[in-house]
Amino acid sequence: MKIPFFDLTRQYATLRTEIAESVQQVFDSQQFILGKTVEVFEKQFCETFDAPHAIGMSSGTDAQLAILMALGLGAGDAVITTPYTFFATAGCIARVGAEPVFVDVLPDTLTIDPAQVARVLETAKDGRTARGNKIRAIIPVHLFGTCADMVALSELATRYSLDIIEDACQAVGTFNGSEPIGARSKAAFYSFFPTKNLGGAGDGGLATCRDAGFADILKRVRNHGMEKQYHHTSVGGNFRIDALQAAVLSVKLSRLKAWNQARRNHAAQYRAELGDLVTLPTDPAPANNDVPQHTYHQYVIRSSRRDVLKAALDAAEIGSMVYYHVPLHLQPCFAELGYKQGDMPESERASRESLALPIFPELRNEEISYICEIIRKALR
Repeated sequence: MKIPFFDLTRQYATLRTEIAESVQQVFDSQQFILGKTVEVFEKQFCETFDAPHAIGMSSGTDAQLAILMALGLGAGDAVITTPYTFFATAGCIARVGAEPVFVDVLPDTLTIDPAQVARVLETAKDGRTARGNKIRAIIPVHLFGTCADMVALSELATRYSLDIIEDACQAVGTFNGSEPIGARSKAAFYSFFPTKNLGGAGDGGLATCRDAGFADILKRVRNHGMEKQYHHTSVGGNFRIDALQAAVLSVKLSRLKAWNQARRNHAAQYRAELGDLVTLPTDPAPANNDVPQHTYHQYVIRSSRRDVLKAALDAAEIGSMVYYHVPLHLQPCFAELGYKQGDMPESERASRESLALPIFPELRNEEISYICEIIRKALR
């Protein structure tokens, strides 16, 4: 039984006609850059997730970059984040000239540890890092579909007058208690890479924020800092989402709740069949029956025998992925920051032990049972 890590063809088969019609409307209008189709999708996103303002972007990376630029972050500034995440989280901080300040993750959720964030802030002289840069923001990552501890982080941000920018690229549809992610922050950013829970037909992203004035700045930044044609009030970039991507995403958005529930159902089956053979993802209880806390963008198990399990799954032609092989504080491009092996023990351990199993919504129950059977055999 060959089982792919992710199979977009199964999803597309159920949406082929609707997507074709939605895309055809864009071609009929010949309005490919921004315009009504993008505005409709942005409005739908706001209504679905109770977001005051949503600004479509060309990717999750560009959405983050636009937020940092809109806040004026750059040389002389520092931003606290986690080393156990996709590269862009810290890469965008470096791209605007600011210093990434890495803080280790919690062992259960693998999200940033608020207690260690507090220690960094308490020991920062005049709010500055050892390199002399002013700490201005925290970027928590809602990793693999689970929410970081936003209550504790929000308290720290208030105490030290910092902005919170939520990395929600892996967590569209995730809630923090009874409220959607992004509700407690200056801004949040999302990715619509094809394999995300809400994926487009190419690159795409979005930024949300609460403040109308900041939303206007983000709209200018995504369009070269242009307020009206050829009049530039700031330096921005070409971060506009394509209308074709917005057309695809509008079709898929109405299915997201059901798809996320299917992922949770798959997670429950993994939990039942794997038991205590490996360390399973933390599964927070919902605040109520209608509010999910985890959307399982990835189902990541942990084992000291991770490489044995990966080899067994590969031999059985079952897809799996390692997230992430090398934590960011040990990446060569950040060597000048001075971090060394052992500085972030939980992130380093997660890099050695973590293995993501198939979790896409269209996965079949018998496929999950077969995956678990292969894992059980490998561990014997």
